[in-house]
Amino acid sequence: MSNLGPTAAFRAVAGLLVGLAVALAGVAHAAPVKAGHLTAELVADRTSITPGGHVHLALHQVMEPGWHTYWRNPGDSGEPTTVKWTLPAGWTAGDLQWPTPKTLPIGPLMDYGYEGEVLLPVDLTAPASARPGETVALTAQAQFLVCKDVCVPADATVTLTLPVTADPGSPDPAWGGPIATTLAALPRPGPLQAALTAAGGTLRLSVIGAPVKGGEFPAAYFFPFDGTVIDAAKAQTIDRGPEGLTLALTPGSAFKSGVAPKAVNGVLSLGDKAYEITAPVGPPLPGAAGLGPPAPPKTLAQRAGRLGLALVSALIGGLILNLMPCVFPVLSMKAASLTRHAHDPSAARVQGLAFLAGVILTFLILAGVLIAARAAGESIGWGFQLQSPLVLGVFALVMLLVGLNLSGLFEVGASVQSLAGDAEVAHADSPIGALFTGALAVAVAAPCTAPFMAPAIGYALTQGPVIALAIFAALGLGLGLPFTALAFAPGLLARLPRPGAWMETLRHLLAFPMYATAAWLAWVFSQQVGDQQAGNLGLAGILAAAVLTAAAAWFYGHGQAAAIAGRRSRVFTALAIVALAGGVAALWVAADQPAPHGSAATSSKDDLPSQPYAPDRLAALRAAGKPVFVNFTAAWCITCQVNDRVALSSSHVRDVFAAKGVAYLVGDWTNRNADIAKALAEQGRAGVPLYLVYPAGGGEPAVLPQILTEDIVLAALNKAAP
Repeated sequence: MSNLGPTAAFRAVAGLLVGLAVALAGVAHAAPVKAGHLTAELVADRTSITPGGHVHLALHQVMEPGWHTYWRNPGDSGEPTTVKWTLPAGWTAGDLQWPTPKTLPIGPLMDYGYEGEVLLPVDLTAPASARPGETVALTAQAQFLVCKDVCVPADATVTLTLPVTADPGSPDPAWGGPIATTLAALPRPGPLQAALTAAGGTLRLSVIGAPVKGGEFPAAYFFPFDGTVIDAAKAQTIDRGPEGLTLALTPGSAFKSGVAPKAVNGVLSLGDKAYEITAPVGPPLPGAAGLGPPAPPKTLAQRAGRLGLALVSALIGGLILNLMPCVFPVLSMKAASLTRHAHDPSAARVQGLAFLAGVILTFLILAGVLIAARAAGESIGWGFQLQSPLVLGVFALVMLLVGLNLSGLFEVGASVQSLAGDAEVAHADSPIGALFTGALAVAVAAPCTAPFMAPAIGYALTQGPVIALAIFAALGLGLGLPFTALAFAPGLLARLPRPGAWMETLRHLLAFPMYATAAWLAWVFSQQVGDQQAGNLGLAGILAAAVLTAAAAWFYGHGQAAAIAGRRSRVFTALAIVALAGGVAALWVAADQPAPHGSAATSSKDDLPSQPYAPDRLAALRAAGKPVFVNFTAAWCITCQVNDRVALSSSHVRDVFAAKGVAYLVGDWTNRNADIAKALAEQGRAGVPLYLVYPAGGGEPAVLPQILTEDIVLAALNKAAP
């Protein structure tokens, strides 16, 4: 295999994605309103709303440089943003939801607010009487206090029209990702216990719990909801403890009035995360102090050491990835290329280097897209390329073409002269073909994560672009290194038989793993689109696309044979183009089918009884004291599917789940899901598989290995529910 037209394929994908984005645009956003030193607009996270359903709106503010607006508690001065709604009868809008603010020192004062840009989300609920087909007009009268050296009141009337549809709308192309990211980062109650102790003219806020246990948290800061609780302008000092931390605060007017509050509510910011807490007035909590202030920031040598460890982990993870089930389907592509150049050391080395370049370059491209998308607020992680039905369908058809090429239905990489004048078509791979092989191997086989690889990716996505890309390059080096090293081992290559008929036979045999890969990708495609009860039009569409693509390859191959024999081949070329166009059209229609309901990754009636993962469901089960096993998986993750069959589907495991009352939640990431992306990020992961076992009665979850066995699962269950 030398060249399957990757440029044309990816242009087709880009065109399909653009067309899909245009088709999804349903919300009519009014133009942003300029109000003094800020610009405001009303945006939504979805393109439509269903009767009785809800969407998340957001008041989007963009402040001029140096200017700011205020949080719900503005601090020592200022006023929070307010909104007055004008909605049709029966429609309701909730309260503004407030992201974690910044500290804004203004001379001797301390304010709390937002600079640059902020989204303030709001829940909008439609009445059950709303009729599909109608369009609702939403109006919000917003009032701001915008401050720099002076404060300027501002008003803005922002509007938005939203269609009512019978089916849930798609995420808004522009605002779905940013609003989801804002909602995921909002301060929420967490597994924290707090207490406020007044003694000696100082308030001590002690906090214990898993999120603060054993950490440094030099940026910890408490934002009270009530502006009279503390003196905001005074510094907050930190004392660490083995179980948490304590903040020393200066009392505000509420504690000087003679009637002190019985509890204080607010947001504890830890720098990268924030939690809502309620601190009753009382004695300090044990284990929240005594270890002194946080350690100073890491030195350059310490940061370099951590980066070096991440790079080594990434390299090892990439090497191990060669042994993961995800990579097995593309081994035939490597083997076919290697056998053709076994007795030509120079050509073998070129092939090895080109393959390595393709692997590393594709890792960098995927990482660049991932980093840019996350920076723009998209809730995506590693493996995002297989969460797009269009891209997945193209990969399936490309794998089918690879198999047909290996079967000899048509040839690629041969020159025009050889086609026109030689009796035999050249089979030699070009460097471009080897580079494309490496690219395809990464795009299709790398979404699953291997040991060492998961923490390396998690660390990479918390760093700047340069460090992140360096770590992904190390991953690519690890994945491509074994094949490249083999290409530079003439002693091993010389052991292969001399070229002969056996190479053609081997080539034909190696086509079948590619057919298997195409079939697997088609199955994953069917899990992403199409209604199973309606016959799954998505599956029917991609099968039709596969038949037409195979017909195009057959016509193309006959055209090559005609050219070799000196006959006219234009009619075959025209038929190949028509068939391929039909295949693209069928794929386009198939990918436009709605996503199925339920879990794509756990559809068998013989599987372990499960519930779909949701943060609220997990919280409710943990509050009830039940042990919980959470399986973050995806249909496109072969490692996940192997683990499901090997370790989670035996009768013994099912019996232990039932006997111990362990709840089984499945987080199916086959399609994008912001809640699952957030849960993965909380564990420092960017991809699946991830297995968490929460013990009965509370406590931090145990994180299981990415390769499961039945014994590993049973041991974790016995520990979680003795």
